[in-house]
Amino acid sequence: MRFILDANPLFSALIKDSFTANVIVNEDIELSAPEFLFDEFLEHREEILAKTKRTERELDGLVDNLKDIIHIVPQREFEPFLEEAKQLTSDEDDVTYLALALKLRIPIWSNDKKFKKQDKVKVYSTGQIKEMLEKQRNILQGLD
Repeated sequence: MRFILDANPLFSALIKDSFTANVIVNEDIELSAPEFLFDEFLEHREEILAKTKRTERELDGLVDNLKDIIHIVPQREFEPFLEEAKQLTSDEDDVTYLALALKLRIPIWSNDKKFKKQDKVKVYSTGQIKEMLEKQRNILQGLD
């Protein structure tokens, strides 16, 4: 499964070990994100540190590991899709994620309900991804 990773699931995974964190490191999931994803993290780093039980060093180490897992796409690669994405949302940050999704033709993983106000790009919440993975696991177990 392939998804564009929005900042909110990333932040959730950074705050605590959870289903979200496990999905991000799942080998069956391929995640891509615009290059500014980690800039967003830096903007919210202090807020994340205040909410997590992780130390600064642990958090920074986790972020470094995630940079190896998440395929970061430079904006120049999806720039031609920015105008189309601007027609789908008024949220400037969301435009970047939508443009990348349009370029790669894959859905977005986000818990931000604003993304679902458009119908051009499929958007899955963490709960929906959990259901999909459970169905996939049940199908695979049935093949044993």
